[in-house]
Amino acid sequence: MMLTIPDVLDPQRLRQCRQALEQAEWTDGRATAGHQAVRAKRNLQLPSDSPLAAQLGEAILEALSRHPRYLAAALPLKVVPPRFNRYEGGGEYGDHIDNAVFSVPGTPHRIRSDVSSTLFFSDPDEYDGGELMVQDTYGEHRVRLPAGHMLLYPGTSLHRVTPVTRGTRYAAFFWTQSLVREDSQRALLLELDDAIQALAVQVPDSPELQRLTGVYHNLLRRWAQT
Repeated sequence: MMLTIPDVLDPQRLRQCRQALEQAEWTDGRATAGHQAVRAKRNLQLPSDSPLAAQLGEAILEALSRHPRYLAAALPLKVVPPRFNRYEGGGEYGDHIDNAVFSVPGTPHRIRSDVSSTLFFSDPDEYDGGELMVQDTYGEHRVRLPAGHMLLYPGTSLHRVTPVTRGTRYAAFFWTQSLVREDSQRALLLELDDAIQALAVQVPDSPELQRLTGVYHNLLRRWAQT
C-alpha cells in the first residue's frame, strides 16, 4: 500500500524546519549506508547524533501523533526517530530495499521496518530530478510531493531516488513498526476504516455502523502484534 499523507506540518512549522535544514551542517550520507547500499548512495545527511535532527524529528513525531490519516494507515507501534537528507548536484540513491530492522541510536531498542516514510521539505518546482521511485505489484511509481506532504510505502519495496540535476531536495525519512505486520492486512483495515468514517457522516444513526466498527476491531485484535 502506497499512500500520501498531506499537510503533516503546518505552514509555520514547515517554514521553521526548512530554514533550519538550509543552515545545518551536513555530512556524507554514505556513513550510514550498509555494505550494499554504500555503492548506490550519493547524498548528504544530518549526523545521527545531531541535536538539530533530534529537535526536528520530535516535531515531526509530535505532529504525526495527532494526524488521523497516518495513525489509521500505519497503525504505529514503534517509530525510528526521523533522519534527514539533502540531494543536489547529481546526488542520488540507487535501487535498494531498506533494512528489515533498525537500532535506535543511544538505546538498546530495535524496530522492524514495516512502513517506510518520506516527508518532503522541498516543493517540486525547486529542483529537477529527485523523484522517489517505488516498485510494487502494480509497477513503478514516480513520486514528487509538495513540501509538508509525506509518502507511506511498504518497507519491503524496492525504491530509489533519481539524480537531482537542479536545486536542492530536502526530506526526512524514517520507519514505523506497525501493530499489523502484513501490508495487505493494513490496507484492508484502512479501507474498512474509511468506509466506517464515510457512513458515520452519511447515516450517523445507522445500527450497522456499530457492527462494522466491531468487525474492524475484531480484525485488528486478530492481527495486532504488540
